Amino acid sequence: MLSFNLYKAIVMRKKILFITGSINQTTQMHQISKHLEDYDCWFSQLFPNSAFLKAIVKYTPLADGTVLKGQFRAKSENYLQLHGLQIDYGGNKNKYDLVVYCTDMVIADKFKQTKTIWVQEGMIDKRTFLTGMVKALGLPPYFTGDTSLNGSTNICDIYCAASKGYKKYFAKNGTGAGKLIVTGIPNYDNHLQFLENDFPFRDYVMVATSDMRETYKFENRIAFIKHAVKIAAGRKMLFKLHPNEKLDRAEAEIRKYAPAGTMVYHSGNTNHMIANCSELITQYSTVVYTGIALGKKVHSYFNVDELIRLAPIQNGGISAKNIAQVCSSYVEFEGKKENFLAEFRLQPEYVKDLEVQCA
Repeated sequence: MLSFNLYKAIVMRKKILFITGSINQTTQMHQISKHLEDYDCWFSQLFPNSAFLKAIVKYTPLADGTVLKGQFRAKSENYLQLHGLQIDYGGNKNKYDLVVYCTDMVIADKFKQTKTIWVQEGMIDKRTFLTGMVKALGLPPYFTGDTSLNGSTNICDIYCAASKGYKKYFAKNGTGAGKLIVTGIPNYDNHLQFLENDFPFRDYVMVATSDMRETYKFENRIAFIKHAVKIAAGRKMLFKLHPNEKLDRAEAEIRKYAPAGTMVYHSGNTNHMIANCSELITQYSTVVYTGIALGKKVHSYFNVDELIRLAPIQNGGISAKNIAQVCSSYVEFEGKKENFLAEFRLQPEYVKDLEVQCA
């Protein structure tokens, strides 16, 4: 039998709830939790935070292309179950000491008095006229229909950013500079590791597509394919399709408008494919940062110079540790929330790497 002190230590461990979304966000949260073994870690897929949003999710197809339902929620929850992680959808099973968010666009009222940390996942959508209208009218951030306000709502207590460039970006667009800390982000902080791979092809022009049509955004895919073919200028081409796309449709379009012999991949290690390419063409994909980190010539619907300024720091893969240190320190912090980052410093071994990469 467990001793009373051991039982008490297990039961009284502080509880942390990680809010998950896409499979990328879910794997990031899992990596962070691995460095928080002294805490009782739970996971919940992002869930509706109002009666209005609940009705949208339950009674309309408007949320079908989001992480709130369908295949996106299923993929993340299957991942959690496969890794034996504790699931508490909606955060109803426990009283939590800290909630770690992958988005600050949907925040439950019941956690507004709880300590909160936001973790950047990757690229943020372009701000549009609608973004400005939503902010001006005080509407919920998800009314933009994209992620353009993710990281800029100033709702969470602490914001973990991918780079100094993104720290400035979020501060400029609404989140208090005193809430922001550069930690790097898991999955995008160690791209050099991808140079050693067994992908059998090299020296091709790679095209990484996006799931815009599946998420109800306009895309002229035929024009994009023709544009990519023009950039390739007769060189060998490889298309890597986004996993959320209607794959048969996407491949049929490529076969029709790209040269014979063009390679098309539905799955596989995208980072290894980028590592072996000579040039990378993207739309709105975060994988453009892999190309930038590896010194590839890249194309994007975003301004490439701006992407270079925003690119996630490369710190040898310690971002999850950095974020976990922020989590553990903040959950134990007993002062005023607004004073935490003024007093907090990453441990020296982490700071050394960050200084090298951010200089």
